[in-house]
Amino acid sequence: MAVITCIDDLKRIYRRRVPKMFYDYCETGSWSEQTFEENTSDFRSIYFRQRVAIDMTRRTTESQMLGETMSMPVALAPVGLTGMQHADGEILAAKAAEDFGVPFTLSTLSICSIEDVAAETTRPFWFQVYTLSDDDFMRRLMERARAANCSAIVITLDLQVQGQRHKDLKNGLSAPPKLTIKSIANLATKVSWGLEMLGARRRTFGNVVGHAQGVTDSSSLSSWTAEAFDHSLDWDRVKQLMDMWGGKVVLKGIMNREDAERAAELGADAIVVSNHGGRQLDGTLSSIRVLPDIIAAVGDRMEVYFDSGIRSGQDILKALALGADGVMIGRAWVYGLGAMGQEGVTRSLEVLHKELDTTMALCGHRDINAVDRNILHVPEDFAGRWAD
Repeated sequence: MAVITCIDDLKRIYRRRVPKMFYDYCETGSWSEQTFEENTSDFRSIYFRQRVAIDMTRRTTESQMLGETMSMPVALAPVGLTGMQHADGEILAAKAAEDFGVPFTLSTLSICSIEDVAAETTRPFWFQVYTLSDDDFMRRLMERARAANCSAIVITLDLQVQGQRHKDLKNGLSAPPKLTIKSIANLATKVSWGLEMLGARRRTFGNVVGHAQGVTDSSSLSSWTAEAFDHSLDWDRVKQLMDMWGGKVVLKGIMNREDAERAAELGADAIVVSNHGGRQLDGTLSSIRVLPDIIAAVGDRMEVYFDSGIRSGQDILKALALGADGVMIGRAWVYGLGAMGQEGVTRSLEVLHKELDTTMALCGHRDINAVDRNILHVPEDFAGRWAD
């Protein structure tokens, strides 16, 4: 293994190893990519307060999310198509998360199915569901999640209408990849990826093909996907989906206090402050800028998690210090998966944990649960001063 000191090291290996269309699927935002870029760059406006001569022995990053004890307050966010980043990618990521002691969240649009992941893990994982209009499919999907012993569902609220991602359209993104002159030329340079994919369990969406009505193969999947998302989604529908599940629910995609308050009123166990990694509404504020206002609105009524833009353990610590109860990481673990499979996901978690632990110590704390805003210098106008 190469010497890996940061997440960017994994990203460089990932870019060399994975076909362009799947690298671009991960490493892209919508439209001009302003929000995608500011999700990461806005962290640099926040600075730490260094402290010295404080006992730093017996440090711990152990915490809880949804009542479950974690080695650090970090969950692997749901990412579609990860079985195309590496053969059996969802299984490998789930195993790495389980071994490290953090939650894994399986996407509805995963390559490996719920059953595939459950068969290869022993710890309950979380399952992400989209707000689809097909009640029969949704009920059966949740029944399958219950049978797989999933401990919570994460309902993604910000994908009623899909944001345009220019690179995906230009690359003709599909699973499995469509064979064109351009894609064949690129695939020919990714030999190790191709050899591993020959032995993959699946190469298309395992939770959908053979389960959704009329979807029997990849050719019938695209028309189903175009019509499946519920454009009429409202809070009544969200409540229906929560009741359909009947267990712990996380609502993902909250970016303002009004929506956060509605989520609290519905009785969600947690929300995720997230702009979908900059892949949906371009030109919106970064997630880290809106986090404090949402914490102020509902932080005493429910758990609030943070997502979008995390590339280091220092980013994690900044989000926690601003009041988040935990964070979800997406691209950071996908880089590791694409670069080195299960070992790469483990390495990404190790890197993030070391950065989190060391920075916490240098800020004068030895328990992650005691960290607060006092370790930060935050600009007075960080949330923005906007005219009505």
